[in-house]
Amino acid sequence: MKNHSLPRLDENEAIRQKLLSFCRLKPGEIWRDPKREHKIACVDAADSIQVQELMEGELATLAIHDPPYNLVAFETRSVKEFIFWCKKWITTTSAALGDNSSLYVWLGADQNDGFQPLPDFMIMMREFREFSSRSIITMRNQRGYGTQKNWMAVRQECLFYVKGNPIFTVQYTDIPKVLRGYYKEINGKNTENLERSKSENIRPGNVWVDVQQVFYRMDENVNGCYAQKPLKSIERLILASSREGDLVLDFFGHSGSTLIAAERLKRKCFIADNDPVYCEIMIRRLERFRRYGKTGWQNSNPFQQELHGVEETEQPVLLELW
Repeated sequence: MKNHSLPRLDENEAIRQKLLSFCRLKPGEIWRDPKREHKIACVDAADSIQVQELMEGELATLAIHDPPYNLVAFETRSVKEFIFWCKKWITTTSAALGDNSSLYVWLGADQNDGFQPLPDFMIMMREFREFSSRSIITMRNQRGYGTQKNWMAVRQECLFYVKGNPIFTVQYTDIPKVLRGYYKEINGKNTENLERSKSENIRPGNVWVDVQQVFYRMDENVNGCYAQKPLKSIERLILASSREGDLVLDFFGHSGSTLIAAERLKRKCFIADNDPVYCEIMIRRLERFRRYGKTGWQNSNPFQQELHGVEETEQPVLLELW
């Protein structure tokens, strides 16, 4: 199959404008899932009225947010402006979370700009007394960026906060190859960690080296989306900090990874983005998953038929209903 890729939509306004005509949602509108109770909303996370309309009085157990760092509606903001904006959506998030709930925020640390906005965001969060800090998760990318005069930047940070005393379910994963060393001499034999272990699994710490960064050859890839989080990373957070049937929030939906993860793990998801194009991508990604069992578009894109006149050739599958 010919690979029809989309360019980064934040860098190609002409394509983005063309795609708007194919979108089911306009700003302020909400798509309600006809099969489950998911919602996809084209709303502003910082707008308390719009968020209240999305929530309709419900409270969530978990929020997983991946804000566009120093970008708001594709325009670069100063750190001060960014933090001011963050205060607004943290306020709306707090109001949408229950008394015992968890909040995860993916956030960048620009090593060329005083590691912003991570430090100022962390300081800002001290103003929200209802939240207590729990951990900083670092996820390692397989690829990175850098120069000959600096270390390669291969990390992403995720801040973990809680309200009250929420659940936390310990997770386990295969022991990554990078952790299989730690050689030790036992009875005259040089043994490695896996040989001495009584288990083939390990509890993930707050440094993740076992999550594959999304790239174009993966089934879950949604090309055109510039900040897609791996499903494995989102599913780990959902499994640790919620139960089946709980409500999960994501106010910066982008490619819809939180929605697909929630669907697979039998959680309800309210997900939002202020751009109709990303909202349409999320709707189509959910529909594609249910029809074909595919988590993304490995060799095509969400608008393959409209842009290239190519119809879907995958065979429908029967997924377990919940």
